[in-house]
Amino acid sequence: MSDTNLKSGNHESGNLDTGTLYSTRMASPVGELTLIGGTGGLRAVLWHGDRADRATIGGDVVPVSTTSAVPVLAAAIAQLEEYFAGTRVQFDLPLDPHGTPFQQQAWMALRSIAYGETISYGEQARRLGDVNKARAVGAANGRNPLSIIVPCHRVVGTNGKLTGFAGGLDNKAWLLQHEFEVAAAATAP
Repeated sequence: MSDTNLKSGNHESGNLDTGTLYSTRMASPVGELTLIGGTGGLRAVLWHGDRADRATIGGDVVPVSTTSAVPVLAAAIAQLEEYFAGTRVQFDLPLDPHGTPFQQQAWMALRSIAYGETISYGEQARRLGDVNKARAVGAANGRNPLSIIVPCHRVVGTNGKLTGFAGGLDNKAWLLQHEFEVAAAATAP
């Protein structure tokens, strides 16, 4: 990330600096993810090769090899693993994304999209009170720093076609198919 400075240091002892952000990586069915967070909550879930400007991190980031000293990272990994295993349909994490007031509103609206469902950018704009802001909603979703956890993958084009996604359209399709299958299995007799 262009606005992130990686610092080295030993933070494995459990002594967290309240102003510092920490990062770790995890393998997933959709590729390696980088998680960034601190005492304020989870700041970002980034894709391998993510655009440098997609997420505003807003500070130094210290890589950690174990997450036991950073509870939000440990919880995020556990919950993402449950999500990928099909046993979690809703995340319960403290979140700390940085963005404009409009971006924050758009990201909050994303969190209201039910697991296994999709809506259009126009519908998301309508839910925010102005159907004419579909393009602005798309731009805000494109800057969503909390991929998967704040489910921008659940937003599709008006015709249902998959459109823009920071993780790539193949990963968007995988996430949606995974959710559809888990949701269908949960409602099967």
